[in-house]
Amino acid sequence: MAAPTPLRPEVNAFIGEMVEKHAFERELLERLFTTAKFQPAIITAISRPASSRPWHEYRSLFVNPKRVAGGIAFWDSHAVTLARAQKEFGIPEEIITGLIGVETIYGSQTGKHQVLDALITLAFDYPSRAVFFRSELENYLLLVRERGTEALSLKGSYAGAIGIPQFMPSSYRRYAVDFDSDGKIDLSNNPVDAIGSVANYLKAFGWEADGPVAVRAQISGEGYREALLAGIKPLRTLEELKKLGVTPPVEMPGDRPAALIELDNNGVTEYWLGFENFYVITRYNRSVYYAMSVLQLAEEIRVARNL
Repeated sequence: MAAPTPLRPEVNAFIGEMVEKHAFERELLERLFTTAKFQPAIITAISRPASSRPWHEYRSLFVNPKRVAGGIAFWDSHAVTLARAQKEFGIPEEIITGLIGVETIYGSQTGKHQVLDALITLAFDYPSRAVFFRSELENYLLLVRERGTEALSLKGSYAGAIGIPQFMPSSYRRYAVDFDSDGKIDLSNNPVDAIGSVANYLKAFGWEADGPVAVRAQISGEGYREALLAGIKPLRTLEELKKLGVTPPVEMPGDRPAALIELDNNGVTEYWLGFENFYVITRYNRSVYYAMSVLQLAEEIRVARNL
């Protein structure tokens, strides 16, 4: 019988940190890391994210009749839970539904990769984000220990995101809630916990109940280019943006902060004002395309459901 392949020095160093910081058993971790498999396909997938596509192609992946119809069905099936989440956390039902629709098509596509394989692959073979993924690997090992779950039992995305709302392990530990009060948190199989956890996450990052998310912007002159350079965090007030030639389509309080967003929609440039709630959605996934897809899918679901 061949001897097991020796662990790489950086993996041994990580195991040592977990033993020292969190009192893990070294032999247990060594067995886990020996069992885990490097997955080249994960490196390929994370190197070509959907957000690398043009906006109109990205949008069509997530805002389409299939996801709208699925969103209506999901909302109808979980109307009581979604209403409670809105009441307790202040997050609109359509936003929660749209986010879960973008993430996993309402729980139908939660990922096929071993979470441990994904995180180990990215932690040690994806240098540009190694620090982030080593932190997530640390949180994953803590998560499965806290839950009494086998580390090899969970499957998720190529980035190691878990369950119906695709929480990374650190978010799972920090923001997941037992929304049906059954004594356990299950984001992989329990839509009620998933709904409550998404709402808790967005509230924790500063969602403003009844606040705007984004509106189309009207542009005049060339001053708007200065606003674009500021990024997606709402730093300038609408009054300040007005001086740069950027205005909302309807009257809004001049002291409300916003950011100017530019989207190339198949050769037609769209300008949007993103408010704090839009920025909060980007804390879930830091892509403007992602946040806009969540918003637009949510709106289409809400309108179609109310017809």
